[in-house]
Amino acid sequence: MKVGFRELVERAEAEIETISVEEALNLYRNDEVVMVDLRDIRELYREGMIPGAFHAPRGLLEFWVDPNSPYYNKIFSPGKRFVFYCNLGWRSALATQVVQQMGLENVCHINGGFDAWKAAAGPVAEKVKR
Repeated sequence: MKVGFRELVERAEAEIETISVEEALNLYRNDEVVMVDLRDIRELYREGMIPGAFHAPRGLLEFWVDPNSPYYNKIFSPGKRFVFYCNLGWRSALATQVVQQMGLENVCHINGGFDAWKAAAGPVAEKVKR
């Protein structure tokens, strides 16, 4: 293997904005901020999520961000600040790098992810199965 996931994450973090969980908590209730949960739906059911966060499964993100995609989601329209998170911050670092390369602006990710959020006593909402 030439490049492992840790090196990919390190490379991504050199190119993106990483915010602390304290900064994320300060941004949390801002109407101009969209918290984006990249975790698998099973993780949301098992662990909950940041209340009001938008769930964008990592496997669909590029399709939802690209305005030329038939799967584009208008939540990713310009004008908001996007705060990505996953469980530990690895997937969100890689996702932040990719969407920046795609042209999405004003995007960052939470250092330590949802685990750090919970450890800092950030609010957690239960994800209810439909």
